[in-house]
Amino acid sequence: MKTPYIRHTFGEEVAKKLRSRRGWLTAGVASSISWPSFDVCIEYAGDEYFLRGSELDGKASPPCITIACGGDKDVDVAIGKVYRFTSILSWFAGGYVDVSGYLWGSHPMLYGSRTVYSSMGIAGPKSFNCNHMPVIEDENVRKALAFWREGRRLDEVHDSYAFLSFYKVIESQFRDGRRRGKWITDHIDQLTDRAGERVAELRSAGIDVSEHLFESGRCAVAHASLDGEIVDPDIPADRKRLSADLVIIEELARIYIRDELKVPDSRSQYRTRDRLVPWDEILNADIRTVLRSGGTPEDVSALNGLTVAIGIWPDGPIVGLDRMTMHVDAVENGVIRILLVNERQTVLLVFWLDYRSGRVHTSLEEGGLLYGEDKPDENDVRAYATFFFKVFGNGIAELTCGDFEPIDCEVVIPVNMMMTMSVEEAIEARVEQFRKEQVPMGSAESTVLEPPKSDN
Repeated sequence: MKTPYIRHTFGEEVAKKLRSRRGWLTAGVASSISWPSFDVCIEYAGDEYFLRGSELDGKASPPCITIACGGDKDVDVAIGKVYRFTSILSWFAGGYVDVSGYLWGSHPMLYGSRTVYSSMGIAGPKSFNCNHMPVIEDENVRKALAFWREGRRLDEVHDSYAFLSFYKVIESQFRDGRRRGKWITDHIDQLTDRAGERVAELRSAGIDVSEHLFESGRCAVAHASLDGEIVDPDIPADRKRLSADLVIIEELARIYIRDELKVPDSRSQYRTRDRLVPWDEILNADIRTVLRSGGTPEDVSALNGLTVAIGIWPDGPIVGLDRMTMHVDAVENGVIRILLVNERQTVLLVFWLDYRSGRVHTSLEEGGLLYGEDKPDENDVRAYATFFFKVFGNGIAELTCGDFEPIDCEVVIPVNMMMTMSVEEAIEARVEQFRKEQVPMGSAESTVLEPPKSDN
């Protein structure tokens, strides 16, 4: 399943994109995920989705998703894309994003009503992140995620229909009801916590759980007859039974999507994604195999001399660090230590490519300004201070080489150190210090920037 780099655009550039054409569809959404405070453009699967922020001109604004739509004939296509986008976003973000209504017009209007809301709170100005969200190309997976999104939304509204939606996640994947029942039976014992406790409770009463979920759950919700079992909305016991069983079918649906359809969510994606895969073409397959097995290949010289841009997600390359030359410093046990030096050889950055774990690390303790034939100038100071303090402030450093997708570093967690002013204030303080003193901030031997202390 493809999990590509997804470009996120924030700020004035988003407004420019929204002014660049006529013809837009906007869907108002009910959301339980943390919604962006300001507009953000998400480039996903060939389309641009504009998540309209919760704040506009200092006032509250309804959460919406806007997409280009040429005219009335294209409305169904456009809203269909939004439905599919909200399905995978719901799964990936661990909540729900469900369309409450939509409108079309020449301008990107907002859609607001009492059914348009975000219940989980607001993400910071640039903290919304669905990078590497999987692209859904299989029709069966699409259906399962649609029913999952529907179930998560109904979970807070109507237990009976939520149960039916979660059951359809599994039911939609089987032509044969007996195979579906066998899958449920085979996986019931995997359930833990509240779902496992409910299974044990039913079994202690002598109930076949798989049959119970079908007859007293799925069929009782979907059908009504004079003699058959139904979920009667006026009978408290029926409501309590469905509410108690809901946790079982929801967890089974989650297991099916996760294990059978193998759709990662943001947490599993963070744990398992190999950050170095985008650079696989640089080294041949035999060398990569040795590295990923924890070995020490004899030759990784293909990395030497490559031009790399260093940036901070989602802002892109840092001015002054956008043409760094790579040098291999050491290779051992599947880990490559690389040095990146700018064109004037006045800035040094150090990174570790850990092929064993598929991780990239930056070393703030070892990088810094270099004093050789050329001396660092104010632009170098600003570039290095931007990198240092944004990474120190938990920013995600990215390395971009040629046309390959950027590879991202692990977040740096400072130990026994803290920022006493904002990142931007710290950068400006270092630049101002350089202007006043014109003294070295660091050297190849001693290059560590200390977090500035507040004057208060």
